[in-house]
Amino acid sequence: MARIVGVDLPRQKRVEIGLRSVFGIGPTRAKALMEKMGMDPRTRVNELTDEQANTLTNLIQNDYKVEGDLRREVTGNVKRLMEINCYRGIRHKRGLPVRGQRTHTNARTRKGPRRTAIKKKT
Repeated sequence: MARIVGVDLPRQKRVEIGLRSVFGIGPTRAKALMEKMGMDPRTRVNELTDEQANTLTNLIQNDYKVEGDLRREVTGNVKRLMEINCYRGIRHKRGLPVRGQRTHTNARTRKGPRRTAIKKKT
Protein backbone atom coordinates (compact mmCIF):
# COMPACT_ATOMS: atom_id res chain seq x y z
CA MET A 1 0.00 0.00 0.00
CA ALA A 2 1.36 3.39 -0.97
CA ARG A 3 1.42 5.89 1.86
CA ILE A 4 2.16 9.42 0.73
CA VAL A 5 2.30 12.43 3.09
CA GLY A 6 0.50 10.41 5.78
CA VAL A 7 -2.39 9.35 3.52
CA ASP A 8 -3.04 5.82 2.25
CA LEU A 9 -3.79 5.96 -1.45
CA PRO A 10 -6.53 3.67 -2.86
CA ARG A 11 -4.76 0.61 -4.33
CA GLN A 12 -6.70 -0.14 -7.49
CA LYS A 13 -6.98 3.42 -8.79
CA ARG A 14 -4.56 5.13 -11.14
CA VAL A 15 -1.88 7.19 -9.38
CA GLU A 16 -3.21 10.41 -10.89
CA ILE A 17 -6.65 9.73 -9.37
CA GLY A 18 -5.29 8.36 -6.09
CA LEU A 19 -3.20 11.47 -5.45
CA ARG A 20 -6.43 13.47 -5.21
CA SER A 21 -7.17 11.81 -1.87
CA VAL A 22 -4.43 14.02 -0.40
CA PHE A 23 -5.93 17.30 0.87
CA GLY A 24 -4.55 20.08 -1.31
CA ILE A 25 -3.96 18.04 -4.46
CA GLY A 26 -6.57 18.25 -7.19
CA PRO A 27 -6.72 17.15 -10.81
CA THR A 28 -4.36 19.80 -12.18
CA ARG A 29 -1.71 19.37 -9.51
CA ALA A 30 -1.88 15.56 -9.74
CA LYS A 31 -1.36 15.70 -13.50
CA ALA A 32 1.57 18.10 -13.10
CA LEU A 33 3.20 15.77 -10.54
CA MET A 34 2.84 12.79 -12.89
CA GLU A 35 4.44 14.75 -15.75
CA LYS A 36 7.23 16.00 -13.48
CA MET A 37 8.08 12.43 -12.49
CA GLY A 38 7.74 11.20 -16.06
CA MET A 39 5.36 8.40 -15.07
CA ASP A 40 2.92 6.65 -17.36
CA PRO A 41 -0.60 8.03 -16.67
CA ARG A 42 -2.02 4.47 -16.66
CA THR A 43 0.14 3.37 -13.71
CA ARG A 44 -1.88 1.98 -10.79
CA VAL A 45 -1.09 2.72 -7.15
CA ASN A 46 -0.35 -0.95 -6.37
CA GLU A 47 2.24 -0.97 -9.20
CA LEU A 48 4.27 1.85 -7.61
CA THR A 49 7.74 0.93 -6.42
CA ASP A 50 9.01 2.16 -3.06
CA GLU A 51 11.44 4.44 -4.85
CA GLN A 52 8.68 6.07 -6.90
CA ALA A 53 6.53 6.54 -3.78
CA ASN A 54 9.45 8.17 -1.96
CA THR A 55 10.18 10.56 -4.82
CA LEU A 56 6.49 11.47 -5.03
CA THR A 57 6.43 12.16 -1.29
CA ASN A 58 9.55 14.33 -1.51
CA LEU A 59 8.18 16.27 -4.48
CA ILE A 60 4.91 16.96 -2.69
CA GLN A 61 6.51 17.94 0.62
CA ASN A 62 9.06 20.27 -0.97
CA ASP A 63 6.82 22.00 -3.51
CA TYR A 64 3.32 22.17 -2.02
CA LYS A 65 1.54 22.87 1.23
CA VAL A 66 -0.79 19.90 1.84
CA GLU A 67 -2.74 18.07 4.56
CA GLY A 68 -2.17 19.39 8.11
CA ASP A 69 -0.30 22.58 7.21
CA LEU A 70 -2.90 23.55 4.61
CA ARG A 71 -5.83 22.73 6.91
CA ARG A 72 -4.28 24.88 9.67
CA GLU A 73 -3.78 27.77 7.26
CA VAL A 74 -7.37 27.60 5.98
CA THR A 75 -8.89 27.45 9.48
CA GLY A 76 -6.60 30.30 10.56
CA ASN A 77 -7.82 32.40 7.65
CA VAL A 78 -11.47 31.74 8.54
CA LYS A 79 -10.86 32.54 12.22
CA ARG A 80 -9.16 35.80 11.26
CA LEU A 81 -12.16 36.79 9.13
CA MET A 82 -14.49 36.01 12.05
CA GLU A 83 -12.39 38.00 14.53
CA ILE A 84 -12.29 41.17 12.45
CA ASN A 85 -16.05 40.93 11.87
CA CYS A 86 -15.90 41.47 8.15
CA TYR A 87 -18.89 40.45 6.01
CA ARG A 88 -17.43 37.05 5.13
CA GLY A 89 -16.55 36.42 8.78
CA ILE A 90 -20.09 37.20 9.91
CA ARG A 91 -21.47 34.79 7.29
CA HIS A 92 -19.12 32.08 8.59
CA LYS A 93 -20.27 32.71 12.18
CA ARG A 94 -23.95 32.47 11.25
CA GLY A 95 -23.47 29.39 9.11
CA LEU A 96 -24.77 31.06 5.96
CA PRO A 97 -23.34 30.96 2.42
CA VAL A 98 -20.21 33.08 2.20
CA ARG A 99 -19.77 33.69 -1.52
CA GLY A 100 -22.89 35.62 -2.43
CA GLN A 101 -25.33 32.80 -3.08
CA ARG A 102 -29.04 33.41 -2.58
CA THR A 103 -30.63 32.22 0.65
CA HIS A 104 -34.34 32.87 0.11
CA THR A 105 -34.53 29.45 -1.50
CA ASN A 106 -31.79 26.81 -1.53
CA ALA A 107 -28.66 27.01 0.68
CA ARG A 108 -29.95 24.00 2.61
CA THR A 109 -26.50 22.43 2.85
CA ARG A 110 -25.15 25.44 4.68
CA LYS A 111 -28.27 26.36 6.69
CA GLY A 112 -29.28 22.82 7.65
CA PRO A 113 -32.75 21.29 7.58
CA ARG A 114 -35.80 23.56 7.55
CA ARG A 115 -37.25 24.62 10.89
CA THR A 116 -40.97 25.16 10.59
CA ALA A 117 -42.53 28.02 12.51
CA ILE A 118 -45.09 26.90 15.08
CA LYS A 119 -48.11 29.18 15.45
CA LYS A 120 -49.79 29.44 18.84
CA LYS A 121 -53.56 29.39 19.14
CA THR A 122 -55.06 32.57 20.57
